[in-house]
Amino acid sequence: MAGEIPDLEVLERTGTGKGAARQARRDGMVPGVVFGGDTAPLAINVPFNMLIKKLRAGRFKSTLFNLKVEGHDDVRVICRDVQRHVVKDLPTHVDFMRLRRTTKVNLFIPVEVIGEEVSPGLKKGGVLTLIRPEVELVVTAGDIPDHITIDVSEIGIGDNVTISSVKLPDGSKPTIDRDFVIAQISAPSGLVSQSDDDAEEAEADAEA
Repeated sequence: MAGEIPDLEVLERTGTGKGAARQARRDGMVPGVVFGGDTAPLAINVPFNMLIKKLRAGRFKSTLFNLKVEGHDDVRVICRDVQRHVVKDLPTHVDFMRLRRTTKVNLFIPVEVIGEEVSPGLKKGGVLTLIRPEVELVVTAGDIPDHITIDVSEIGIGDNVTISSVKLPDGSKPTIDRDFVIAQISAPSGLVSQSDDDAEEAEADAEA
């Protein structure tokens, strides 16, 4: 289970309709609603500055949040829609969906690397590049992994680690169908330069 689900603290919105929504915006809030599950929809106000910060951080719609509303039990939610002003492009309304344990959601899961100390490629001076520090997976809300693990203990210079070689948690699968690269070990820049020099010398000898 993922250990670091960020909190999202919001306020319950007492009024409904356009008038209450306009007042919320004047008060520096973005009106929203929480729906789904076995509970009635809950009207909320989200602090504008906090929402803007999280939106600019990216992947807001694929992040699982622990929603905290005073007077209500905490609930896990995921954003389903952010409506924006047609001219200013600022958020005007936000929808969150409550998640059951069996709900399938798309989330970005961090990648953990093991085997670096014995990797033949790294021992020869190769450079490990983590092309995808996170991988988007379809996961079950009740069983979200903290991370996925890639093993580079047998990876040499010029080799890649692709998603097909990774053991994924039960019930999880990538959102991308093709076999994509997660990490690779490339030759150090000095070795690349030396190889280029050798190639130039060989060409010169051939022309002589």
